[in-house]
Parts: sequence; C-alpha cells; structure tokens
Amino acid sequence: MDLQMPEMGGLDATIAILAEFPHAHIIVLTTYSGDVQILRALKAGARAYLLKSALHKELLETIRAVHRGKKALSSEVTFQLAEHATDDALTPSEIRVLQLIAQGNSNKEIASQLAVTEETIKGQVRNILAKLGANDRTHAAMIGIKRGIIGL
Repeated sequence: MDLQMPEMGGLDATIAILAEFPHAHIIVLTTYSGDVQILRALKAGARAYLLKSALHKELLETIRAVHRGKKALSSEVTFQLAEHATDDALTPSEIRVLQLIAQGNSNKEIASQLAVTEETIKGQVRNILAKLGANDRTHAAMIGIKRGIIGL
C-alpha cells in the first residue's frame, strides 16, 4: 500500500524536519526514481535515497550506514543519477514551458500565458527536445515526468 503524506510532500517534510532538528538523519524511501527528484532530496538534506523495491538487507545496510554518518544511494538510484550526470539541465524558463506542454498547451497558448512571442517558445521547445533527447513534445513531457523535472 502506498500512502500519501496529507500535510506536505517528502521534500517539504525533509526541509521542515531538518529546520527543527538539524542533526536528524533522513532516509527517503520512495517509488520515485527520477534523477532530478533524487538530487532535490539530497540537496534538501536527505542522507540516503532508497526505492521501496529495495531488498530488506539493503535497507538495513543503509540505516546502519546513515547512523554512522555516511550517505547512501541504492544501486538503481545510482544508475539513474549516472545516466543523466552530464546532461544539460533545463533552465527554469524551459521547465515552465515543459510543464505547460505536459498540460496540453500549444506553443501559441504557452506564449500567451508567459507573455512572450510564439517564436521564443518554439526556440525553447527546440532546446528542451535537444537537452532531453526527446523525439517530440509528448516524449519530452513523458521524460520530464519520469525524471522528476515536472509533475502532473
């Protein structure tokens, strides 16, 4: 069973816990394996990032390592990070455009919402496709969701 946190998401919870208890050792246990999501959690102060599919032994080893002051990532998470480590990151503006693409907006609609020209949006879409290695807008949106760059 996958329970959602009612008050706030895991990232916000990590930040809140560490604000009150700066020496807490946070281990993220999640189903999300997107590299951007992983990096956000680590930057927020998480000491480890494991997928819920982790084996019992891996979970115990991670708890022990974090207790000793080390950081840990599951092997599957490490593969996700390594796969995209040298990718060009999307700019905040490109992320906004990608989010609007994922919501089904056309270039003209995005340009109107962001108060820029349609040509500006077309250029940003080209950059997004190139940076993500996507074939088209739909593929880019799917990659963005899978990697945790954007949400639904």
